[in-house]
Amino acid sequence: QVQLVESGGALVQPGGSLRLSCEASGTISRIYSMAWYRQTPGKQREWVAISAHDGQIHYADSVKGRFTISRDNAKNTVSLEMNNLKPEDTAVYYCNSIISSDDGSPSDYWGQGTQVTVSS
Repeated sequence: QVQLVESGGALVQPGGSLRLSCEASGTISRIYSMAWYRQTPGKQREWVAISAHDGQIHYADSVKGRFTISRDNAKNTVSLEMNNLKPEDTAVYYCNSIISSDDGSPSDYWGQGTQVTVSS
């Protein structure tokens, strides 16, 4: 059983910064990609950033230059540093990871989400 647990969501003023964290735990053989998504009510979940299995990092255009994804493979964690936050960044942020357990087959896992609200 694999779990992803996010933390760090909060209310922050426009222009402020916030750091989200996500830890993968359980029976983990290998972690491939680790990524962040976000979702607002009535809209589809939107991809934000990814730390891919090959070490490449990619960002959505809407956050490029403001957000930084980082990964600690020794701790099975991924973080999202968010700077110069805007009201349109308000959303529930989800951690996502492709992980293989004992059987070796990679599966898609999601965290429960953490609320980020950008408002004055």
